[in-house]
Amino acid sequence: MELSVNTFVSLDGVMQAPGAVQEDQSNGFERGGWLVPHSTEGQLDPVDGWFRQADAFLLGRTTFEMMRTYWSQVTEPDNLVATALNEWPKYVVSTTLSDEDAAWGNTTVLRGDIVEQVRKLKEQDGKELQVHGSWQLARTLHDAGLVDTYRLLQFPVVVGDGKRLFAAGVPSTYRITEAEVLRGGAGVVSLTLRQDQFGTVGNAGEFAVTEDGRETIV
Repeated sequence: MELSVNTFVSLDGVMQAPGAVQEDQSNGFERGGWLVPHSTEGQLDPVDGWFRQADAFLLGRTTFEMMRTYWSQVTEPDNLVATALNEWPKYVVSTTLSDEDAAWGNTTVLRGDIVEQVRKLKEQDGKELQVHGSWQLARTLHDAGLVDTYRLLQFPVVVGDGKRLFAAGVPSTYRITEAEVLRGGAGVVSLTLRQDQFGTVGNAGEFAVTEDGRETIV
């Protein structure tokens, strides 16, 4: 399986608590729910497409518990996201959850060397092992070079503070394989990025002016 990270981000890269004020108030974050004013018709259309690529989910403890509380209540049979999260295999990274505490359908608790365990999961047959939210886990997997694809919905909001997807870490280069400004007029952009070069920002260069006055790249 390939590993993908799927998340909502602001213009300044914040991914913390996009859907509700109470979603994640850690570190004193008070700006939750910043995407809600932009969630007009069509703005979340790509999400079902994300879930169609999944065979299993990998989640941090906080995101796991939040998703379980919400999505276990959604029993609508035509809701693809609810069906996937309630029925498909899930892996939750936690040193505190017992197997009994993590009970939500087909769920396995991962402990110990998470990077090595995720490497082994990626060796299994299937489409994608998907991370949703899970800020700290996503950062760990990025720094280990394990993320094959990022799928982002970027909202035209500058949040200012909060957990950022790429605040720091190993430099990497990505290719944009899909890009779309979503219908609805809110300016939300859907992006799919594939890892190109891990551990580098690519071949550096600079703009220059030739002797005959032409601009060039060297």
